[in-house]
Amino acid sequence: MRPVSAWRWSPWGLLLCLLCSSCLGSPSPSTAPEKRAGSQGLRFRLAGFPRKPFEGRVEIQRAGEWGTICDDDFTLQAAHVLCRELGFTEATGWTHSAKYGPGTGRIWLDNLSCTGTERSVTECTSRGWGNSDCTHDEDAGVICKDQRLPGFSDSNVIEVEHHQQVEEVRLQPAVGRGRRPLPVTEGLVEVRLPGGWSKVCDRGWSAHNSHVVCGMLGFPGEKRVNAAFYRLLAQRQQHSFGLHGVACVGTEAHLSLCSLEFYRANDTARCPGGAPVVVSCVPGPLYAASNGQKKQQQLKLQEEARVRLKGGARPGEGRVEVLKAGTWGTVCDRKWDLQAASVVCRELGFGSAREALSGARMGQGMGAIHLSEVRCFGQEPSLWRCPHKNITAEDCSHGQDAAVRCNLPYTGVDTRIRLSGGRSRYEGRVEVQIGGPGPLRWGLICGDDWGTLEAMVVCRQLGLGYANHGLQETWYWDSGNVTEVVMSGVRCTGTELSLDQCAHHGTPVTCKRTGTRFTAGVICSETASDLLLHSALVQETAYIEDRPLHMLYCAAEENCLSRSARSANWPYGHRRLLRFSSQIHNLGRADFRPKAGRHSWVWHECHGHYHSMDIFTHYDILTPNGTKVAEGHKASFCLEDTECQEDVSKRYECANFGEQGITVGCWDLYRHDIDCQWIDITDVKPGNYILQVVINPNYEVAESDFTNNAMKCNCKYDGHRIWVHNCHIGDAFSEEANKRFERYPGQTSNQII
Repeated sequence: MRPVSAWRWSPWGLLLCLLCSSCLGSPSPSTAPEKRAGSQGLRFRLAGFPRKPFEGRVEIQRAGEWGTICDDDFTLQAAHVLCRELGFTEATGWTHSAKYGPGTGRIWLDNLSCTGTERSVTECTSRGWGNSDCTHDEDAGVICKDQRLPGFSDSNVIEVEHHQQVEEVRLQPAVGRGRRPLPVTEGLVEVRLPGGWSKVCDRGWSAHNSHVVCGMLGFPGEKRVNAAFYRLLAQRQQHSFGLHGVACVGTEAHLSLCSLEFYRANDTARCPGGAPVVVSCVPGPLYAASNGQKKQQQLKLQEEARVRLKGGARPGEGRVEVLKAGTWGTVCDRKWDLQAASVVCRELGFGSAREALSGARMGQGMGAIHLSEVRCFGQEPSLWRCPHKNITAEDCSHGQDAAVRCNLPYTGVDTRIRLSGGRSRYEGRVEVQIGGPGPLRWGLICGDDWGTLEAMVVCRQLGLGYANHGLQETWYWDSGNVTEVVMSGVRCTGTELSLDQCAHHGTPVTCKRTGTRFTAGVICSETASDLLLHSALVQETAYIEDRPLHMLYCAAEENCLSRSARSANWPYGHRRLLRFSSQIHNLGRADFRPKAGRHSWVWHECHGHYHSMDIFTHYDILTPNGTKVAEGHKASFCLEDTECQEDVSKRYECANFGEQGITVGCWDLYRHDIDCQWIDITDVKPGNYILQVVINPNYEVAESDFTNNAMKCNCKYDGHRIWVHNCHIGDAFSEEANKRFERYPGQTSNQII
C-alpha cells in the first residue's frame, strides 16, 4: 500500500489522523495513551506543601505561564477530571482556601464546573481562561487516589521540583523512655525526613517555633524548659541533625510552612556549639495529666465556652458552632481557612488544625448562622476576636457550614482494644487488653446491656468513625484463641475517649449469658445520620382537643393514653389531648434506617400499618424542677421522606410495604391530626410546665450527635387553654440561658391562683 504524504492532507483530515489510531498510514497502536486533544498546549502539576506525591495545589501551564484554579464552585467531579489529567485513576477528595499554600501568577480558571466524565478540563465549563475575581488564598487542590492510569504518558504533567520536606514531627523523651505515660508532652524534637528521623539544631530556636511544633502534636500551647539540664544531657549522647535555621511566625499550622534549612549530605560540621531542640507542651483539658487537673480545666472551659464542635466522630473534629446572645449558631464557610480553623482548635484545647472543611462536611446545623468571612491571623485567643461579618439567613445556607479537624495528642488508646472476626476492619467482636497478674492478655466483653452508646466509644477509640450497631451476640464471628470474658456491666454515656473511662463491673466478671457467642461486638461507619426536630412547628401547631373515648380504641391498644384511661367508663367520656405536629429532619451524612429489618416489623391491624420501631419518640410534660406529670410515646408508624431539599430525591415511602427511613436532606412529617401524635393531659392540673420531645430516645439507631435529639418548650395551662412558647432544641441555648428557661416564669407553685 502506497503511503500518503501528510502535507497533502487537509487540516481536518490531519486532525482526524492524529485522533484516530486506525488512520491510513498511521503506526501500530501503542500501549501508552495519546495526549488528549483537549489538553494540547496545557501542562499540569501538583504543588505546595505539606503534601504527599498524589495531592497538592493544582497548577496549569497555559501559553507558557503557570497559574492556579479558584475554589469557587469546585467539586469532587472537577477533582476527578484533574486527577486523570495528572495521571491518576480518580480523586478521593479536594481542598479549598489554599490548603497547600497560596500559588503565584495567574488564576487560570474560576467557577469550574465538571460532570466528572470529561476527558479534559477544557471540556468543563468556567468563566473562561484567566477570567477570575479570586485571590490566591482561594486556590483549589486535589487529593488523588494513589493509583496511576495504566500506561499513562506524563509528558504533559510536570511535578514541582521536589524540595525536601518535614513529613512528620514527634517528641522523644530524653529520660524515662518507655515508662512515661502518654501523651508525651516534653522531649527532644525529631522530624521525619525522606532519609529517616533526625534531630533539630537549637541555634536560633524561638518560642514561636515551639508553638508550631506543639500545635502539630495536638497541644494548644507550650512552656519553657530547663535548657541547662538538657544541654548537659546532650553532651553525653550522639545526635543526628537534619534541620536547622527554623524561623516560624507562630501562626503556621505545620512546620513546613516555616522558613527552615536542611543539612546537606556533605555537611560534616552540624549544629556547632548547639544542641538538640527540646520542647515542652501544655495539654488541653481532655488530656490533662491528673483527674483533678482535668476536671478543673474542663469546668473552666465549659464556663467560658463560646465555640464548640458538633457532629464529629472523633475528638477535635466537627461542625463549628458559636454562641451569640445565648443561642448557638453555625459559621459560613466563605473564606474559611487553616488559620481560622487553628484558632478554633486551640481555643478548644487541641493543637493546630489539620483540615479546614467546607460544604457542611460534618453535617448541617439548624437555626442561626452567626458568622461569615472569618479572617484570622492565627494568634487570636478566640474565633470571636477574628475579623468577621455578621450575616442574615439570605447570605448563606447551612449547606455551607464550616467544620474542622484538629491535631490531637497521641494517647495510644487505640492499641488497647481491637476487633476480630469481622468481614472488614470496621466490624467484629470487641477484644480488650488487660494486665496482671502476669503478662498482658486479650479478653472479651460480656454482651449484657451492650448497646449503641458503648459501641460509639469503641469506634471512636479505634478511630473508625461512628457506631452503626452495638451487638450483644457475636456467634457468627470467630473469636480465634480469645475465649475469656474479662469485662462486664459496661455502661457508657457515649462521650468517653476510651472504654476504660466507662463504668463497668469489677472483679469477678458478672455475665447473665455465658459463652463467647454472647460477647459484645460493633459495626462502625465513617458516616451517620443526625435527626433534628423542627421546634418552631411544634410551637405553631400545638392545641388542645377533647376526644371522645369511642374514637380512641386503637390508641388505647397501642398504649398512647395515660394509665388512668384504663379505668375510664368506655366508651363514654373523653380524654384531653395536647396535639402538635412534628417534623423530623435528617441533617447527617447517612440515611436514618430502622434497626430492625423488614422481616421483623410488627403489623398493627387496628391502624393498618407496620411498626419498624416500637418507640420512635417520647413526649413528656415536666414541672419546672423536672418531675414528669404526663407522658406519651410514638411508635414509628411509618418512617418516610415526606419532603426533601431541592436537590435531593425521595427514597423511602411506606406504601405497598416499602422500605422505611429518612434520607439525608429530607424530613418526615407527623401531622397533629394522626393517632398518638399527642400527650394525654387529662390528669394534669393547671400550671406552668415544660413540654419535652425526645427523638430516638433509646438510642436504637446510631446518630452522629444525640445531644440535639431533645426539644423543650415552655407551657402555660389554665385548665382550658394552653400556651406553648420558647421552643428550642435542647442544646441550642447556653448553660445560663437554659437555667433561665427552666426558671421561667419564676413561680414556686404550679397552681394558678
